[in-house]
Amino acid sequence: MSNTLFRTKKVEQSIRDTEEPEHALKKSLSALDLTVFGVGVIIGTGIFVLTGTVAKNNAGPAVALAFVVAGVVCALAALCYAEFASTVPVAGSAYTFSYASLGELPAWIIGWDLVLEFALGTAVVAVGWSGYIHSLLDNAGWQLPAALGTRDGAEGFGFDILAAVLVLVLTGVLVLGMKLSARVTSVVVAIKVTVVLVVIIAGAFFVTAGNYDPFVPKAQAVPAGEGLRAPLIQLMIGWAPSNFGVMGIFTAASVVFFAFIGFDVVATAAEETRNPQRDMPRGILGSLFICTALYVAVSIVVTGMQRYTDLSVDAPLADAFKATGHPWFAGFISFGAAIGLTTVCLILLLGQTRVFFAMSRDGLLPRFFSRVHPRFKTPYRPTILLGVIIAIVAGFTPLSELAELVNIGTLFAFVVVALGVIILRRTRPDLPRAFRTPWVPFLPILSVAASLWLMLNLPAETWLRFGLWMVLGFIFYFLYSRSHSRLGREEEVGSRPGKPQGPAFR
Repeated sequence: MSNTLFRTKKVEQSIRDTEEPEHALKKSLSALDLTVFGVGVIIGTGIFVLTGTVAKNNAGPAVALAFVVAGVVCALAALCYAEFASTVPVAGSAYTFSYASLGELPAWIIGWDLVLEFALGTAVVAVGWSGYIHSLLDNAGWQLPAALGTRDGAEGFGFDILAAVLVLVLTGVLVLGMKLSARVTSVVVAIKVTVVLVVIIAGAFFVTAGNYDPFVPKAQAVPAGEGLRAPLIQLMIGWAPSNFGVMGIFTAASVVFFAFIGFDVVATAAEETRNPQRDMPRGILGSLFICTALYVAVSIVVTGMQRYTDLSVDAPLADAFKATGHPWFAGFISFGAAIGLTTVCLILLLGQTRVFFAMSRDGLLPRFFSRVHPRFKTPYRPTILLGVIIAIVAGFTPLSELAELVNIGTLFAFVVVALGVIILRRTRPDLPRAFRTPWVPFLPILSVAASLWLMLNLPAETWLRFGLWMVLGFIFYFLYSRSHSRLGREEEVGSRPGKPQGPAFR
C-alpha cells in the first residue's frame, strides 16, 4: 500500500500527457503575458486596504519593511516554483510538481489544498470587488435593494448579485480562451498600475517628514488571544507576537502576506506557455519583484502623507488624500481598486480550473472534466462547474474569517514545493533544468522555515478548519481517487503477464 500511495509520475510522462489531442491546452502565452498575470493577481486588496491596517495596528511607518519581509518569504518560494515550472511545464502548479517528486498521496493533498485556496480566494475577492462597486454606486446616488447587497453576519439573508455576476462573467472569459483572458488582464492591469503610480507620484508631493518619526514605533504588548482565535504559536508555547518594534514588523509581515497571495498562480499556466523553460522563471520572479517595489513605495508615501495613528483601516489610500484636502482622489482610487480586483478574481479562477483539470487528467478527479473545448482549447467543463459554485458561494456566504484559509493554503503549498525541489534534485539529477534554484538545499530549507513561521502566527481555528478540509480530502482519495488513478491503472496493465507496457487508457 505504501508503494501505491507514494508512487511518482515521471516528468516525461506528465509532458507526454499534455500532447494528447483531447487533453491538450493551447500554447499562447509569453513571458510578458505571465508577468502581467502575476502583477494582475498580486496587486489587489493588499495594496488598497492592508497598508493602513498593519501601519496603524502593527508596524507604523515600518510597514514598508513588513512588505519587504513578506516579499522575501515569497521570493524564496518563487525561486523553487521557477525551477519546477521550467522543468515540469504542465498545468497544475504545486500539484504537478508534487506528483513528480513526493508521490501520489502528497500530490493529492496539495491539489486538494489548492482547490480550496483558489476557490475561496476567488469568492473573497469577488465580495471585496462588490463592496467597492457599491461604494461607487452610493457616491453616485444609486443603491441596489438590500436583499441584493453585500452581506455580513448582522444583515441576515441576502444575495450579493454583483459578486456572483462578476464570477460568472469571468468564467465566460476563461472558457473563450487564454489569449482573450491575457488581453483582458493586460488592459485591466494597465489601468490598475496607472492608479497605483498616480498615488505614488501625486502622494509624494504631500509627504511630511514628521510623520515618519518614529519610523519604528516602540514595541507594545499584544493582549492575549481568546480561545481558538489566538495564534497557534501562542497556544503551543505561550508566546504571543507584539505590536510595533522589531517584532511588530514580523507580525505585520504575517498579515500583509495576504497581499502577495497569487503569484504562484502563474505556475498553473506553464502548459499554455509557448516557451515555459525560458518564460516561466521570468514571469514568476518578474511579477513578484514589480509588486514588492510598488507595495513598498505606496506604504512609504501613505505613511508620509498621514500620521500612521490616523490612517484608515478600510480605505487608507483614499482617506490619506482626503486628509490633504483632495477628496476627489477617493473616487479615483475606489475605481482603481474595483478594476484591480477584477483581474485578481480572474487569475485566481484560472489557477483553480487548471489544478482541477490536471487532477482530472490524472484520474484523481472524474476524467469527464479533463476534456478541452474543441474550438477554444480550454478546460471548459471544470471552468463552468467551478465558476457556478464559486458564484453561489460569493453570493451567499460571509467570508471574512474564512479568508485566513487562503493564507494557510498558500503557505502549505510553499512548503511542499520547497521540499519537492530538494527531493527531485536527489531522485532525478539528470533532468534538464532551464532554471536552477540556487543554494540547494539551504535556500529551500529556509523557505520551509519562513513559511512555517508565518503559518504558526495564524489563528488556531484556521488550522482546525484547514485540518477538516484535509480530512475530507483523505476520505475522497481513498474512496475514489486511489482506485481511479491513471498512473495506478497504467502500472496495473503493464505488470500483467503478456500485456504490453504502456498507458492503460486514453
